[in-house]
Amino acid sequence: MSEINSLMPRQPVPELAVDLAEGGTWRLADQTPKTFTMIVFYRGLHCPICSRQLREIEELLEEFQERGIEPIAISSDTREAAEKTKDDWMLDDLTVGYGLDFATARRWGLYISEGVPKPPPSLPEPALFTEPGLFLVRPDGTLYFASVQTMPFARPSMQAVLAGIDFVLAKDYPARGEVVSWEKALAAE
Repeated sequence: MSEINSLMPRQPVPELAVDLAEGGTWRLADQTPKTFTMIVFYRGLHCPICSRQLREIEELLEEFQERGIEPIAISSDTREAAEKTKDDWMLDDLTVGYGLDFATARRWGLYISEGVPKPPPSLPEPALFTEPGLFLVRPDGTLYFASVQTMPFARPSMQAVLAGIDFVLAKDYPARGEVVSWEKALAAE
């Protein structure tokens, strides 16, 4: 059994590199956003809720970029499924990565599910796939924000994420949840 890693705000995030549906390879270490790299881990082509979420990001992409945020959507899907995702979901500008391996997913704190049979016309689920996660990573490679889920529903709206980012940028709000050892912090009081 592999343990789920819990990432800590203000601490470095794990390495991340994926192939792109558009061709080429994307590496977190190569990113130079003004404020954040926004990593959206999605379940895959079979997930209609993922489709709505990624379409919302596509529609708001310019607003994210105006705030210095560079989004990418990543799944454990195959290349063919990722290409179909871009085409079918009309993701003309959103960067889409594929082939996320499960060891890396665990290092990022993601949950992994087994596919279950679904009747047509639903798309079949892969044998294994990751559940959703949304991360904002600072240009220095440290975590600012994370939202990790065990289910496909109840994801943060991208409008709410933008509103939160506006607050963060206006107030220079620090990353929260940063306490690694609450016992040590209490002992110091």
